Amino acid sequence: MTKILTLFGSLEEQEKEQQQPRGGLIERMRQAVTRTRENLSERIDEVVSAVPFGREIDRDTLDLLEATLIGADLGTGTTHEVLEKLRDRADRRQIRDVEELKRLLKEELLAILARANTPPVAAEEGAPEVILVVGVNGTGKTTSIGKLTHRLQSQGKTVLLAAADTFRAAAIEQLEIWGQRTGTEVIRTKPGGDPAAVLFDALQAAKARGVNYVIVDTAGRLHTKSNLMEELAKMRRTAQRFIPSAPHETLLVMDATTGQNGLQQAKLFTESAGVTGIVLTKLDGTAKGGVVVAISRELGVPVRYVGIGEQVGDLLPFNPKEFVDSLLG
Repeated sequence: MTKILTLFGSLEEQEKEQQQPRGGLIERMRQAVTRTRENLSERIDEVVSAVPFGREIDRDTLDLLEATLIGADLGTGTTHEVLEKLRDRADRRQIRDVEELKRLLKEELLAILARANTPPVAAEEGAPEVILVVGVNGTGKTTSIGKLTHRLQSQGKTVLLAAADTFRAAAIEQLEIWGQRTGTEVIRTKPGGDPAAVLFDALQAAKARGVNYVIVDTAGRLHTKSNLMEELAKMRRTAQRFIPSAPHETLLVMDATTGQNGLQQAKLFTESAGVTGIVLTKLDGTAKGGVVVAISRELGVPVRYVGIGEQVGDLLPFNPKEFVDSLLG
């Protein structure tokens, strides 16, 4: 196990890392979307600076913003929706300057995010919350599970991990590394075993021990594999045998740097796997943070968490207003 832990550093080093001041949530969100904000603000300022002094911002000016918003990965549909609302305002001479434009743009983006911001289902009294985590391999699924475990534990919650990604080489071992790092028990079976059986054992253990959360790492084979979706359906039925309201969340892990390509994959998962929320990783690694808004609009499900770095504490709960303020602040 010592050899495995060197991938992350010693436990003492991890504790020091976690104790370092990282700034407030709002400031950390601002840092994560710095590249997107700088690109957006610079382009908006350029467009508005061309408007003659004393004249309101009109439709022609707004048309120049279309490429900017699409370039930030808001997507064509979202961009057109937002600009149409702003054009109506411009026709009524309600956009006086760049600050007014940014304020109205914030309002429209926030309205899109708010439409999808539904709360998760609550578990029955005394039952654990069951979270299925799905996603294509390579998006940071297992790492996100480890970070989510750490976040819940920091809130005083107890967590049990279920290694139900039984077919991918080393998937079980990767989850066990995170179990060791966070001091969390991992329920597992041999490679190639039945994922639903792993979940069955995990739920039995969780109910017996009064655990607050069961987080399930599911198979991440390509979304085109129909048997993967059948597997997920079987796991949902297994969970409901123990807890009728389960699973309480099905989180889809997406990589922000894949942009609109990742959105197409996500649509298939959302349609087939009953996704209720998004974990968006690597938000700090892209200048196209507008994909957050596109996800909410296109998938109709909320972003629950965003990953903004490699450390165990670098998973932030997503707050729509803080995000929009950070993007256009």
